[in-house]
Amino acid sequence: MASFCVLAVRRSYSRVASPTFRAYPRLLCTATQQKNGNVSGGAEKPEHSAAETLLLEEKSQLEDELKDMTEKYKRALADTENLRTRTQKMIEDAKLYGIQGFCKDLLEVADILEKATESVPKEEVTPQNPHLKNLFDGLVMTEVQIQKVFTKHGLIKLNPDGEKFDPYEHEALFHAPVDGKEPGTVAMVTKVGYKLHGRTLRPALVGVAKAP
Repeated sequence: MASFCVLAVRRSYSRVASPTFRAYPRLLCTATQQKNGNVSGGAEKPEHSAAETLLLEEKSQLEDELKDMTEKYKRALADTENLRTRTQKMIEDAKLYGIQGFCKDLLEVADILEKATESVPKEEVTPQNPHLKNLFDGLVMTEVQIQKVFTKHGLIKLNPDGEKFDPYEHEALFHAPVDGKEPGTVAMVTKVGYKLHGRTLRPALVGVAKAP
């Protein structure tokens, strides 16, 4: 019986000491490590992918914000340039047409001078009537001088007798057939007009010829 026990122990010991039995725990450890590695590797990849996705989303958001700010900046520049252009135009117009009201008042004076010179009988203006002649010459000189001043400041006289009727520069008081005048032309000027730097300040009051 004792010998049988000894033999069984030797057999068990030989099995434990065999290379196959010794390598078995190593295989178990290696498999466990590989399993753990696969699990950990699989867990790291989703975390890395989520970080990349977050960065891409932030990048796309920043690009959209940059594009939006660029568009707003361009619009602001365009608005500023338009405002500067309008302001410059207003300043220039104020310089050119700031005397418009003053010119309108002076036009009445010019009209009175013109009527005064026209009302003087030319046959009475002779050296034998020096007082009337001097007065007439003074009126004519004053009228000439005031027209020079008007021209200097861009105020131009409009006397469209015989010209084609222009509704932007002329105001028709009547239409009538006139011999020797083409239809649509100015046949009579009742009151001269004026333009200030190309802009009609006062239209000429005219009569327009029409077909019989």
